Amino acid sequence: MQTGEWGELKAAFGWDAVRIVNGCAGAQILFRKLPFGLTIAYVPKGPIGENPGHIWSEVDKTCHEHKAIFLKVEPDALQENQPFQTSEFPGFTISRFNIQPLKTIIVNLDGSESELLQKMHPKTRYNIKLASKKEVIVQAWNDIPAFHKMMTATGGRDGFGVHSLDYYQRAFDLFSPAGMCELLVAKYDNQPLASIMVFAHGKRAWYVYGASTDNERNRMPAYLLQWEAMRWASKRGCQEYDLWGIPDEKEEILEAEFMKRNSGLWGVYRFKRGFGGEIKRSVQAMDKVYQPFLYSFYLWRMAGREAA
Repeated sequence: MQTGEWGELKAAFGWDAVRIVNGCAGAQILFRKLPFGLTIAYVPKGPIGENPGHIWSEVDKTCHEHKAIFLKVEPDALQENQPFQTSEFPGFTISRFNIQPLKTIIVNLDGSESELLQKMHPKTRYNIKLASKKEVIVQAWNDIPAFHKMMTATGGRDGFGVHSLDYYQRAFDLFSPAGMCELLVAKYDNQPLASIMVFAHGKRAWYVYGASTDNERNRMPAYLLQWEAMRWASKRGCQEYDLWGIPDEKEEILEAEFMKRNSGLWGVYRFKRGFGGEIKRSVQAMDKVYQPFLYSFYLWRMAGREAA
């Protein structure tokens, strides 16, 4: 989310992207346009590099120029990697509200394919093999309109928001030529059953978008899709595969409740937990306020959404 491609993608859909570099540190700031020339500033999974404290004066200047109400930063740091240097974020306060999921499952891709399979839950491993046995085939795909149609149906069925066709097309066109994105489809008898769009940068890959139909679900296409995505990530040099988003609950609660709950991210946790990864939690977002009165209004609106 600190790549130029991501900035270009967001710039095509209502954001302004500004990149700031100072020595070995840098940040890509996304500005969400609001009425009256105001903005909200956002640094997802950044800043990057060493000594990020060196860039804040330039960041503040840029935020003021864009009439930002506040700046939200979501550092690319895990909670377990303590101590997290909050001193490198002067003037920030811990925020209650994150944009990206706080908790995820990360699969370590080191080792042979048989070793990766062995780390998985037996039922997940069985379903991967079952999909192959039942003649499901996974291949690279570039039919973004068909993917969007499948995403729309999945979002309607499972109750989550879906981007526009133009958004998925632009994302694919920006990241795929650089080898940073792959669209995979699982088919049976040449009929698309499920599809996922995965991204990669450096040593990590992310499962970001996924869709499925109601057809031939007993052939377990989603399991084989994830396995082939992990194989793709491993072949391009990634060491980690991020399954991107599970409920922000303690591990004991996750394990006690996942068979009973289906709302929000609970349904996908049941699926994702079987792939042999470790649960990780990012550090909380931090906000730096430039216009206190309007920021208070933002907090009030967010609290209302949370209570709804």
